Parts: sequence; C-alpha cells; structure tokens
Amino acid sequence: MQRIEHMYINGEFVIPHGQEWFDLHNPSTEEVIGQVRLGDALDTQRAIAAANAAFPAWARTSREERITVLQSMHRAMAARAEELQEAIVLEYGAPAVRGRWMATYPADVIAQAIEALKAFDFEQQVGMAKVILTPVGVAGLITPWNSNAGFICNKLATALAAGCTAVIKPSEMSALQTQVVLRALHEAGLPPGIFNIVNGRGDVVGEEIARHPDVAKISFTGSSTIGQHLVRAGADTMKRVTLELGGKSPTVVLDDADFQAVMPLVLQAGFLNSGQACIAGTRILVPRKRLAEFERIAKEGMLQIKSGDPHNADSDIGPMVSQKQWERVQDYIRIGQEEGARLLAGGEGRPEGVHAGWFVRPTIFTDANNRMRIARDEIFGPVLTIIPYEDDVEAVSIANDTDYGLSALVLGKSPERCEHIARQIDSGRVLINTLAHEPSAPFGGFKHSGLGREMGKWGISAYLEPKTLVTSDPLK
Repeated sequence: MQRIEHMYINGEFVIPHGQEWFDLHNPSTEEVIGQVRLGDALDTQRAIAAANAAFPAWARTSREERITVLQSMHRAMAARAEELQEAIVLEYGAPAVRGRWMATYPADVIAQAIEALKAFDFEQQVGMAKVILTPVGVAGLITPWNSNAGFICNKLATALAAGCTAVIKPSEMSALQTQVVLRALHEAGLPPGIFNIVNGRGDVVGEEIARHPDVAKISFTGSSTIGQHLVRAGADTMKRVTLELGGKSPTVVLDDADFQAVMPLVLQAGFLNSGQACIAGTRILVPRKRLAEFERIAKEGMLQIKSGDPHNADSDIGPMVSQKQWERVQDYIRIGQEEGARLLAGGEGRPEGVHAGWFVRPTIFTDANNRMRIARDEIFGPVLTIIPYEDDVEAVSIANDTDYGLSALVLGKSPERCEHIARQIDSGRVLINTLAHEPSAPFGGFKHSGLGREMGKWGISAYLEPKTLVTSDPLK
C-alpha cells in the first residue's frame, strides 16, 4: 500500500502541516490501495506565498525562456507516460485505450501550449495606443478526478506560458497520478515557486485558494455547483475566473443519417471515459418517424459494449471512480424507470458475472422526454437517454432546452444541413460527423457549463490583462 506524505512548495517536497489521511481505492476491486496526507489552510497559504514571491521574476521572463521551461516539462512528462498509465488504470479504472490516451495527453497539451506560445502576440498597436498583455499574477488551478494529470499539465503549461505562477489543488482521489506528475515536473528543473502542489479537500485547500487575496485567477474544472461557489467566494478579491463545468450534451441524429454507420459515433460519444465525462453525449435526439429503426440498431450496437476489468483489452467501460459515484448512477437508473422511460439495454446492478468493483451495466433509456431528470441532470456514468423529435426545429429546441452548453454532436449526410443545425445549438463546441478534437481551438461552455475558454491562444489570454499605453509625440 502506497503512502503519499509530501506536497510540493517552492521547489521542494515538504511534509504538510495538515494531519488528515485520505484512503485511495482501486475502483475495480474496491480495495484500499494507498493513503495520501492532506494539506490544510496553512499549507495552502505557504504555497500561495511561494508562488507570489516567484511571480515578479517569472512574469519578466522572455517568450524564449518560457518555451525552454515548457520543453523541459514536455520531455519529463513524455518519459513518464507508461508509469502514469499504470497509475490511471489502478486508481481510476480507465479501460486500456482510454488509459493510454490519458497517459500521453499531459505531454501532448504541454506541446500544444508551446505552439500557442510561439505564435502568441503579447503586444499590439491600436491606433496611437500600444496594448500590452500582462500576466494577472498567481493562478489557483483546481483539477478533477476524471482526467487529473491532463488537467494539471494543461492548466499549468498555459498559466506558465502567460507568465503566471501557480498553486495547484488536484483531486485528492487522484493522488497516485498527481505523484507521477509531480516527480516529472520536479525532474524537469522548473524554477522554484513557479508551481506548487497541495493535496487536500476542496472545502479546505480549494476554499483558501478561492478567498486568498494573493490569488488573482482561478481555473477550475468540475461540477457546476462548485463552480458557482468559487465565483461567489472569489468575488470579494475580484478574482478572474475560468470555469469548465458540467454538461448534458445532445447528439442530434438527423433523419437522413445512416443509422448503421453513425451508431459507433453515437455510443462512443455517450460512453466516453466510462460516461464520466462532462462532454459525453448522453441525450440522443432521434427523428420520431425512424425511432424503432434506431432502437433496433442501438440495441444491436450495445451487444458490442463491454463493462469490465480495465486491464482487459476488450473492456470499453471501466468502473465508476467511487462507491458514491456508483450509487449515484444506480439511483438515476431507478429514477428513469420511475419516470416512465423504457430500458432499451442495461439496468441496475453490476454487469453479469461481475461481483466486485464499482462497475455499471451500460444503459440506454428510450420513450423519454426532455423533462425527465435522466434527460436534465448530469449523471456522470454510462447512462444514455433517447429522446424523439418531429422535425429540425424541434430537434434544435430540445438540444437547447438544458441548463448546460458544453458540447454537442450533429450526425447527418448533408454537411450544409448539419452546419445549419450546429450553428443554432447553444454550445461551446459542436462536432459534425466526428469526435475529433482540435486543440488549437477554444474549449469551454455556455450557460452553466462554464465561464471563459481554455486551449490555444484563448487559453493563454485568460491569464492576461490588457494594459494600454498612449504616448504623445513631444516634437508635435
């Protein structure tokens, strides 16, 4: 059993002042596999002080100096991909394909930040004024358990590219992954204080970050409820905030679509990251006149979806991250049936033959409407809801009838018609006949799905403030 006792402040591994130990579980077996010692408010204050002391010098670094540091980070993370994958599978239960992606993604996002930094314009001439984009200060970076390592590296690389220093509060449930990232970043030889990591609870470490006057910026990925709280908590100190929050993403299947051809995209979108993804396409909008056909093909497709041991190459869906999350998903499967939706596949309990681990039967409801809780609440598990519509106008109306607006998918044969529909959907990102991700484009949400954007030049801009210099010509 692993015991993680150290946090990282000012370039050193240090023992926390906090005394609480948090159990780490293997979600595939439910066994306790380790413990992490959690930091407290005092630890967080020390980390913020270190980041604040390092900020003036780091803010004055050149583009080339920052690129050199980021390149060192990239090499260090790339070298740890195999070790990181082992931690991800053990601690989070990601299936093999997903686990490999999650293990290589941290190095990938650092490389993407480097490319964005190379092209970024920090100064612009606007009429007689020169506009200089300057780093805001210390950034508090708060990351979730469903892709902890990737979010740490994405947020940190972007903040450093902008000239900010950082205090990171990773998910305490992902401490094994955090430890791999931390060792890599330490080996990269970053200047002391420019990044600091404190394992701890959100209501302790996160709260201190949100309220501390020396933190100028918060970047948070997680639930909409916590995001709203962070906005309120940071208001007194006028914190800049970037939030990437929940989703209830629609997959709009148009009436000219080849259902057999698009079904793999429909199921991949819905069951992404074992359903534990804010962008998962969990509402499937289907033309009513072809509903029976879609149900038949979906039911056939579900026979190929397996929930099981993430070490097995044929497992598509791994366990839920915790017993609490497993119970939440079971509750929603019961709620869907109580609301009158019909189970097309799946249902309550573990998959057949599975007697331990927080595994869920991949589930699809049909005969549903958009007023049901299974169509409105973010379940965060492998539970999909088919909702019929009459025409394109109603499809758009249903897609937009949600508190969220993070991602959407449109599937159909006519590119022009698909784009016409996509332009009407209130979402930060709309995919058309693809699940591809464009890392240089902005990512974020409308409505309760967030504030601001990450990725590319938009991500760097979120850590900068414009300063306007207007100079008169003394000779005139």
